[in-house]
Amino acid sequence: MILTVTPNPSLDRTIELTGELQRGQVQRAARTTDEPGGKGVNVSRALSASGAETVALLPGLLDDPVLTALRSRGVATVNLPIDERLRANVTVTEPGGTTTKINELGPDLSAHADALTALVVEHAPLASWLVLAGSLPPGLPTTWLADVVDAVRASCGDSAPRVAVDSSGAPFAALVASGVRVDLAKPNAEELAEIVGGDAETFEADVDAAVAGAQRLRALGVDAVLLTLGSVGAVLVDGDGAWFAAAPTIVPLSTVGAGDSSLAGYLLAETAGAAAPARLAQAVASGAAAASLPGSIVPSLDQTSPEAIDVVEAAPAVVEHA
Repeated sequence: MILTVTPNPSLDRTIELTGELQRGQVQRAARTTDEPGGKGVNVSRALSASGAETVALLPGLLDDPVLTALRSRGVATVNLPIDERLRANVTVTEPGGTTTKINELGPDLSAHADALTALVVEHAPLASWLVLAGSLPPGLPTTWLADVVDAVRASCGDSAPRVAVDSSGAPFAALVASGVRVDLAKPNAEELAEIVGGDAETFEADVDAAVAGAQRLRALGVDAVLLTLGSVGAVLVDGDGAWFAAAPTIVPLSTVGAGDSSLAGYLLAETAGAAAPARLAQAVASGAAAASLPGSIVPSLDQTSPEAIDVVEAAPAVVEHA
C-alpha cells in the first residue's frame, strides 16, 4: 500500500477558456470541472485509477467536499477531523496549455499539528511508500515534513516505509537542511534551483546541468531524485546512475497534476519491480498523459505509453553523497 499525506488539500476548480485569458474582461468558460486536489491527493487518485492500493491521508471532516469527492472516485481515505472547511483553488487554462492558478491558504492547523503527525505514524506501518506532498497550511511548522519522517522512523524502526517527498519552498529546504534521509524527491527545475542553486531554465535546457543539480540534491541526503522538466522531459539520478527521458510531443490541455501523475507513474513502476530506466519512462509517460487531459484529470496506466519514451543514460556528475 502507498500512503500519501496531503496536509493542505483542496477542491480544485478548473475553468477552460476557448481563447487567451483577458484581464479585466468578461469571458465565458468552455468547460468547468471540480476535482479533489493537492499533490498527495492527486498521486493517490492516479494510483487508484490504475488499480494500485493506496490511502490518502488528509485533514478535513468526512462531509467536506474534498473527502466526499475522493470517496465518490473510489479512493480510500484517512481523515483528521478539523473545524474549518478545506480550501478551494481555481485554475484557468488557455488553449495551448497555459495555466493560471489562484490558491487559497488553507485552514489553520496549529491546534492539529501533533494529531496529524500521530495519524501518519499510526498508518505508516501498513505502507511500502510514504508520500509527503504539497504545501503546508498555516499553523504547521516549517519543520513538519522532517518531524514526520523522524517520528515515523522512530516508531517503525527497520520496518518504516520508504519516503518520497514532493514539496517546495521553506518546508522542503528545512527537510533537506535537517539531515533526515529521503528515499526519493521529485522536484521540478524551479524547486531544485531553490535548494541547490543554479537556474531553472538552465536545468531545462542542459541535461548535464540537470544531472549535476540532481546530484547536488543527492549529496544533501536524498537517495534518488526524479527531476521533472515540464515539456522537456525528466531526469532520474540515483546511486546506480543517471538517465534522461525526453517528453513525447503532445497537444497540452492542462498541466495541473502532471507532476503528481509523474510521481504516481514512477511509484507504480517501482512497486512492479521495474528497473530505473523503465521507472523513468513510466513517469514521463504518465506526466505527458496528464497534460493531454483536461482540467485536473489524472491518467490510468492504460492511458499511458511508456514504450514510446526513449530513455538514454546520462553521464553523472561527480558529487560526494552525504
